[in-house]
Amino acid sequence: MSLLFCSPGRYIQGAGAMKEIGNHAVRLGNSALLVGGRTALSLAGPQILASLAEMNVVCHQECFGGISSRSEIDRLVAVAAAKQIDIVIAVGGGAAIDAGKAVSHELRSPVIVVPTTVATDAPCSALSVIYTESGVFERYLLLRRNPDCILVDTALIAQSPVRFLVAGMGDALATYWESDTCARSGRKNPLTGGGSQTLATRSLARLCYETLLESGVQAKLAVSRGVVTPAVEAIVEANTLLSGLSSENGGHAGGHAVHNGLTTLAATKNKLHGEKVAFGVQVQLVMEGRPQQAISEVQAFCHAVGLPLCLADLDLAAPSLEEIRQVAQAAVAKEETMHATWFPVSAAMVEAAIWTADALGARYLESAR
Repeated sequence: MSLLFCSPGRYIQGAGAMKEIGNHAVRLGNSALLVGGRTALSLAGPQILASLAEMNVVCHQECFGGISSRSEIDRLVAVAAAKQIDIVIAVGGGAAIDAGKAVSHELRSPVIVVPTTVATDAPCSALSVIYTESGVFERYLLLRRNPDCILVDTALIAQSPVRFLVAGMGDALATYWESDTCARSGRKNPLTGGGSQTLATRSLARLCYETLLESGVQAKLAVSRGVVTPAVEAIVEANTLLSGLSSENGGHAGGHAVHNGLTTLAATKNKLHGEKVAFGVQVQLVMEGRPQQAISEVQAFCHAVGLPLCLADLDLAAPSLEEIRQVAQAAVAKEETMHATWFPVSAAMVEAAIWTADALGARYLESAR
């Protein structure tokens, strides 16, 4: 099996970077569709439009409906086709970015991603998550290529609710552990067309994890005050570039599969992707029989930055046996990433790991009081 490493065409990060978007857009086309939610467009739209205008790039704005569903993607594709656009600019959080990337995939056009939060590692990936109209995970859409350009303005990120930054750390937390699982199993990575991990992939995954442990708490405190510091720059890069590259090339495993299972429960609807993934990582570590030292290190990090440690933290204070069984069964569906591990996994194994991770988390919180 050949080694393979995929990446976006260009990555730009820094305070005030939004003002440079015209310079990057003009390399790709002359007519842009700017897709984002109302809040994202109000925050970033004026700067983006001004920068594009300076480079004579025509732009049409379209408000994103809120869920990256098949119908919403089809609607945006129709708008783009009617306006004869040749660049998609996706601005906002993970859902808007996933929808924008899917639109560019359908149109075979370049895409520029401008995250207003770093709550997931969606910006860098050649992947869009498709949900049902009610927000339940449906499938992964594998894209032809990674985004052509990612532009992250850390001054804008620092003005977003700190919960989004922390959720991004939860998503990034999965990077090292899932990549390690895929390396141990030797499983072909469907996200890269079946390639094996490079040394760069494994190094990026480890660097991502180490950066979270080193800078996570300080970055959270800085963003809670609305300021940018070196720790904030480090965590933004970890949440976006390091996690994006290493998860894309390293593969997903149990953490994301548990997340997908949790989306089947209405009670978790208000929890962010990275919050559910963080608990999923703890379930994965238990299910794989990882050393208690590793589990404790992950628990300590989650507690320090405010990520979920138990089911109650996911608004599942007293879930029924049937509900957790439902999560476990969804997590081991035929195409799920739970099967990336080095041994066969059953729903019963995942169910046992969920209950155990919940008990370990509750015990940790009790001892921390």
